[in-house]
Amino acid sequence: MSKLAPETDESAAPPHYAGHRARLRARFLKSGPDALADYELLELLLFQAIPRRDVKPLAKTLLHAFGGLPAVMNASIPDLIKIEGISENTAVALKTVTALSHRILKQEIAEKPVLNSWTKLLDYCRATMAHEIREHFRIIFLNKKNELLADEIQQSGTVDHTPAYPREIMKRALELGATALILVHNHPSGDPKPSQADIDMTREIVQAANTFNIIIHDHIIIARKGHTSLKSEGLM
Repeated sequence: MSKLAPETDESAAPPHYAGHRARLRARFLKSGPDALADYELLELLLFQAIPRRDVKPLAKTLLHAFGGLPAVMNASIPDLIKIEGISENTAVALKTVTALSHRILKQEIAEKPVLNSWTKLLDYCRATMAHEIREHFRIIFLNKKNELLADEIQQSGTVDHTPAYPREIMKRALELGATALILVHNHPSGDPKPSQADIDMTREIVQAANTFNIIIHDHIIIARKGHTSLKSEGLM
């Protein structure tokens, strides 16, 4: 009596998206990231966090929900996990990549005098602040050689206002031994144009700094639509 042929184990068949993943990786390896659309780059990252699921729809959902790749990568973990299919582990994976890119940019501006790395400073500020949904007031503390001493968020506020206190800024500058500062804050509205309150606040900080012979090199406003230098605009 002949033996029956074994039944086909359909569960062992590769999932339908396995070939797509292989092709996407091959394109990345052959042609580089510029050959891939934003959702495809996001897919490559999601592959690592979600190994057993077709993540193309999820990548497109993330881009649609947040409005683009920079906003996805700068979204908070609580906002990311509101998206169906994004677990806390996946959100942490996304934010780790963002943190690494910010760390690299920060280290690049720390390697030589900041005033000689102005473009890199702007890149760092845009990467870390342009897509924030609340205003943050950042201070870049410099030594006599204009080298980075510290980079700190001094205050965080609402969607359209951040309080800044000259006395606290000067106190921190003296603690660090800083002789110069660069002020940076973001406009979540997307418009980098300074308000009258921004201008008045800057002048108050400059006046306080003069008392301690501390130089305020600039006050930069960062937004999705660009940036404004109050110094370049003659507003300080």
